[in-house]
Amino acid sequence: MSNNAQNNIMSTIAADMDAVNSVIRQRLHSEVALVNQIAEYIISAGGKRIRPVLVLLVANAYNYKGVGHHELAAVVEFIHTATLLHDDVVDESSMRRGRQTANALFGNAASVLVGDFLYSRAFQMMVSLDSMRVMQILSDATNVIAEGEVLQLLNMHDPDVTEESYLQVIRSKTAKLFEAAAELGALVAGASDADIAAAGEYGRSLGTAFQLIDDVLDYAGDATEIGKNVGDDLREGKPTLPLIWLMENGTEEQRALVRSCIENGDEQHFDTILAAITNSGALDYTRRAAEVAAQRAIDAIAGMPDGVYKQSLLQLARFSVDRSH
Repeated sequence: MSNNAQNNIMSTIAADMDAVNSVIRQRLHSEVALVNQIAEYIISAGGKRIRPVLVLLVANAYNYKGVGHHELAAVVEFIHTATLLHDDVVDESSMRRGRQTANALFGNAASVLVGDFLYSRAFQMMVSLDSMRVMQILSDATNVIAEGEVLQLLNMHDPDVTEESYLQVIRSKTAKLFEAAAELGALVAGASDADIAAAGEYGRSLGTAFQLIDDVLDYAGDATEIGKNVGDDLREGKPTLPLIWLMENGTEEQRALVRSCIENGDEQHFDTILAAITNSGALDYTRRAAEVAAQRAIDAIAGMPDGVYKQSLLQLARFSVDRSH
């Protein structure tokens, strides 16, 4: 996302984000020093904070006047942060958001356990909101994300993963929390069931677009801009859409090379595969799929009340595909 777009969107909810950050700081506190240290480390890394932003934008679009959306936005960010801590351990990642991952700095055991702390703190906060519907949305989302993680694990080093199977991973692992965040924003504002469902469709499609562009950036990005190591997906034997497309449409030689690299998590042929992916149209295909998802998000909120918050949501959808990090 360009800095201008990000700044425009953030400026519409600046006061709300300040309030969310206060809730995050307050709720992160633990009597155990290491919990504070790791939680503070990963939260302060920043990132785009898109999931809490979704809660705030949708709630404001439906003219919400309370403060419950601040708590919900913090809950969503805690769940997301917990998944990042666990993800980086599973993927053996050493870089995220342009700096060392928590597991690289503090070790795997501490990262997993603090991830558990963040999950359970999120559930404590949910209970305090005293809404069965909130509990349902977030507990379902957390469960689906866990299923998506396991599904991705099963797909690792499997060169025969289909596009449909891969998109199922995206829907579960990434898009589900976007969907939940948007639904919560509409729910807390007292929107109708139809509007809550439309917000959910927006979030789900937005999350899909974001993940597909992340897949493109893993082969076309600049490591300093995207804040992770370019080529990580290949090193991890992770068949993402550009690789899946090349497996289905490349030459016999390209398919054999991709198969070998996915099976062995082999990045020594990264330059050859990068050239094949770039020249074959695999990145263009993936980008087009992201554009279709972003348009689906835009269409989903056609009936949302017009105003600055709806405009920010539309802008967010457009920039989900037009970004370099």
